[in-house]
Amino acid sequence: MNSLLGVAWAVIQPLSMILVYTLIFSQIMQAKLPGVESQYAYSIYLCSGVLTWGLFSEVTSRTQNMFLDNANLLKKLSFPWYCLPVTVIASAGLNFLIIFILFAIFLVVTGNFPGWVVLTGLPVLAVQLFLAGSLGLMLAVLNVFFRDVGQLYTVILQFWFWLTPIVYPLEILPDRLQSLIQLNPMTSLISAYQDLFTLGKIPDWTSLLPTIAVAVVFFLLAVNLFRKHANEIVDEL
Repeated sequence: MNSLLGVAWAVIQPLSMILVYTLIFSQIMQAKLPGVESQYAYSIYLCSGVLTWGLFSEVTSRTQNMFLDNANLLKKLSFPWYCLPVTVIASAGLNFLIIFILFAIFLVVTGNFPGWVVLTGLPVLAVQLFLAGSLGLMLAVLNVFFRDVGQLYTVILQFWFWLTPIVYPLEILPDRLQSLIQLNPMTSLISAYQDLFTLGKIPDWTSLLPTIAVAVVFFLLAVNLFRKHANEIVDEL
């Protein structure tokens, strides 16, 4: 109630981040992306990785706390449990849509919008949301019984960010380290976005298959955990 700008902050914060990345890396540091001539290439590479990672981070972090945050609601009302993760994903998706529109405007203004191929990023987004939602649901159940899970995941998320080629291109790493980084299910997703927005390249669908497999495993584990402990969750809350 005391915020003067209100929902405008949803636009101001991501816009300021895009402007800062562009100013620092393109103008001040004049960072270059190997194989790409555009002066904005590294800024676009960085933004496409950071913005989409932010979506993954928001969905998993909010989903893992959804039972705890809605404890009073769960105790008083009876409703389909899947409404909670759907609400979280929809809310995070809306925030991401606002950010993406700003990013797209930046790409158009700088003459780097990839064109119609941007639509091929939609299946990548679907895979990412499925992975994030499945992981978040599994953590949500565990977090009810073991409250340290949420704190531990926050720490893991920080390491996970740096073990994903968001700030650095995968190609600059030694071959052995590249092989390890490629085991990260987020690597293929982030790389798909970065190739799409920096090179206008259609995602390599086969590279996403291992990530889809991991997402399915997380989903099956999450559903199995919830079904086994559904009655205990409310009591524990």
